[in-house]
Amino acid sequence: MSSKPSNPTVQAEAKKRLPREDRNRQLMAMAWSIVRSEGTDALTLGYLAERAGVTKPVVYDHFGTRTGLLALLYGEYDSRQHALMDEALRASGKSLPAVARVIAKAYVNCVMEMGREMPGVSAALAGSPELDAVKKKHEAAFLAKCRAVLQPFSKQPIGPAGMRAMIGTAEAVSFAAAAGELDPVDAENEIYDAIVRIARRT
Repeated sequence: MSSKPSNPTVQAEAKKRLPREDRNRQLMAMAWSIVRSEGTDALTLGYLAERAGVTKPVVYDHFGTRTGLLALLYGEYDSRQHALMDEALRASGKSLPAVARVIAKAYVNCVMEMGREMPGVSAALAGSPELDAVKKKHEAAFLAKCRAVLQPFSKQPIGPAGMRAMIGTAEAVSFAAAAGELDPVDAENEIYDAIVRIARRT
């Protein structure tokens, strides 16, 4: 008698088994695909399992809740943004215009590369206290990095209000560019102007 599973469902599931890290990458890629093509509201753990061809327990094991999944998506976006900006800052000049241009370009490029899905994820993050806290945590880290590289060019401390004004401008015009409402170059220039204006306050 064969010891192999005779149930076709079990056999199919066995063929689909992947190492946990590979499965996580597959699920995250599928989650982005769903958000991109159908919108954030369509992204549920059950639907993700269906689209990925796995059972619901597999998806729940990786993310726990929809909130957990959305938080990971935002974290992936945030990590991408930091990596792009860090690389560009290392290669840039050390003047205020050079640094401001790097920040503006990195922000717009990251949003454009992530496509139309990021505004939906961002909006979903603001939909509950837990998700809003995740977004604020990532924003705080980004603002701290920007303040650190911009402060040497300012005659006075750059306060929270100025940094919030910068991130508000960056988010608004970048998401508008991703939605096709603005030219990405115009979005980048608006962010650049805001950064330089805030850093040069006396």
